Amino acid sequence: MLLWLLLLLAPGGEQSGVVPKALLLLDPPWSTAFKGEKITLTCSDSLSPAPAVFWYHNKTPILEKASRLQITQSGSYECKTQGSSLSDPVHVEFLSDWLILQVSYPVFEGDQVVLRCRGKKENEIKRKIYFKDGEQLSVSDSDLILNSVFRDSSTYHCTASGATVLIPWNTISTPQKIKIKELFPPPLLTVNPSQPIEDSPVTLKCETHLPPQRLHIQFWFRFFRDSRVLGSGWNNSPELHVPMMQTGDSGSYECEAKTTTNNVMKRSLRSQIHVQRVPVSDVTLEIQPPEGQLLEGGNMTLICSVAKGTGMITFSWHREEREGTVRSLEIKTQHSLSAELQIHTGKEHDAGRYYCAAANIQGPILSEWKRVTVRIPVSEPVLTLRTPRAQAMVGDMVELHCEALRGSPPILYWLYHENVTLGHSSASSRRGMSFNFSLTAEHLGNYSCEADNGFGPQPSEVVTLSIIGPSKGKMALITSKATGGLLSILAFAGIVLLVHYFRMKRKTGEHSASGRPSEPWRYQPGLFSDLGPPAHKRKPSKETPEV
Repeated sequence: MLLWLLLLLAPGGEQSGVVPKALLLLDPPWSTAFKGEKITLTCSDSLSPAPAVFWYHNKTPILEKASRLQITQSGSYECKTQGSSLSDPVHVEFLSDWLILQVSYPVFEGDQVVLRCRGKKENEIKRKIYFKDGEQLSVSDSDLILNSVFRDSSTYHCTASGATVLIPWNTISTPQKIKIKELFPPPLLTVNPSQPIEDSPVTLKCETHLPPQRLHIQFWFRFFRDSRVLGSGWNNSPELHVPMMQTGDSGSYECEAKTTTNNVMKRSLRSQIHVQRVPVSDVTLEIQPPEGQLLEGGNMTLICSVAKGTGMITFSWHREEREGTVRSLEIKTQHSLSAELQIHTGKEHDAGRYYCAAANIQGPILSEWKRVTVRIPVSEPVLTLRTPRAQAMVGDMVELHCEALRGSPPILYWLYHENVTLGHSSASSRRGMSFNFSLTAEHLGNYSCEADNGFGPQPSEVVTLSIIGPSKGKMALITSKATGGLLSILAFAGIVLLVHYFRMKRKTGEHSASGRPSEPWRYQPGLFSDLGPPAHKRKPSKETPEV
C-alpha cells in the first residue's frame, strides 16, 4: 500500500491536486470471451484493497460493493472508490461465435499487443491464420505478438480450419479493432514565477502523468527555447532551474517527455516567456576619501550606485569644467548595482563638482552633485625684504614678506628673528603675510619664516640683514641669503668697515681739536611689539647659525 502511494506521488504520476482514477483490471486479461464464460473485474485505488467500491454497467449502478465483480454480460463497465475518481470504461463482449479473436487488455501507446485466435473446440483446429485489414500476417497456432503499437485504426481477424470425418472446414472470427489508450497526455510547461524578473531565479517544470497501470515507467525530460535544446538535453528531472534569467532569455519555450522503455515521446504546447527588466533608480555618488578632500598626489575613488536595476547597467562619471561646461570622464557597462572610477595621483585641476549617471532601459538617471576639493601641501615659502629706497635709512619702514607660492589656504605663517618667534598670522589665500617695522640697528641679524596648512610646516631660507653706516647721515642696508654668497658679503663688509674706521678716527681727531665732543649713534628698541607676545625658540633642526 505504501509503495502504491509513493508511486502516485512520484514524478510522472498523477498531477498534484488531481484525484487519481480508479484502476479496473480484467482476469483473464481479454476484453472478448465466449458466452457462458466468466470474467472477473477488480477495482482498486491507492488504498488497495479498497474498503468500498461503486460499480457501473452501461452507466447504471450495480448493488455489489466488493472490490471484485464477476460478469457474464457484454457491455461497458466502470468503477470508483471513496478515494478515487471514476475509472476508464472497459468494454467487454461475450460472443456466441465458434471462433473469436481476443486482444489483450489494456493496451497503451508503445505496448506489445497479444492477439489470440481461439475456438470453442481447440482440438479440432488444424491451422490458424491472422489477418490485418484483410491481408495475411501470419500462420501460427500460437498467439501473435505486435510490438510497440501506437495509433492503429486497422481491423484484425483470424481464420481457423480443420477436417471432420474427412470433410474440411474453415471459419472466420468477428473482426476486432485494437483500442490503444494514451500512455500519458502531452506535458504541460509551467513557469514559476509566471512573470519572471531579470536577474531572478526561474523554475521551468514539465508536468504529465501516467495511468495507474503503468506507474512503474520512468520519464526523461528536456526543454527548448526557440526550438533549441537547453542545457545538456535529456534528464530524469521534470524541472529546469535557471539561476538568473536575463532579458535575452525571453522567447518561446517548450518541453518534451519520453518514456525510458517503450520510447513514447510527446511535446508540450509553446509558452511565451517575457523576462521583465527593472529600471535603475536612486542613483548616488560616493567619494572616497570622505567629504571629497583629495590630497594632491593622492588617489580618489568615485563610486556610482543604484538602489534598483537589473541586467547590464551603464555607468558614467562627469566633472563640471569652467564656463559651465561638463566633461565626461569615463563610461563603464557591467552587470552590477555599482561601479568605481579610480583617479590616481590627484592634481589641482581635479577639483570641482562631480556627478554620475546610470541607465539600463531608458535615458540615464543622474545623481546629485558632489564637490571635490584638492588640498595642496604648502611649498617652501619665500622670505623677501622690501625697502622704500636702494639704501634705506634709520627710521625707514621695512617690510618682511613671507609667501608660499603653492598650497591650499588657509595657511599659517610664522616669522623668526635669530630663531626667536616674532609673530604669526593666518592667510585665507596665497597672498602670504607681511611684517612692517621702522628700521633700527636692533634689526640686524638672520630672518626666516615658516608656512603650514595642516600637512606639515615648511621653512624658508634664511635672509641676513646687515647695516653699514653712517656715511653722510645715511645707512647702507645689505641683505643676503645665509646659504649663498655669505662669505663674499662678509669680505666686502670687512673692507668697508676698515675704511669707515679710519675715516671716523680722522674726524674724531678733528672734532677734539675744535672742542666739539663726538656723540654715539642711538638705536630704538621695541619695534616688534605689534607682532604678538614673545614666542618660543625654533626647533634646533630649523635654526640657522648667526652671522
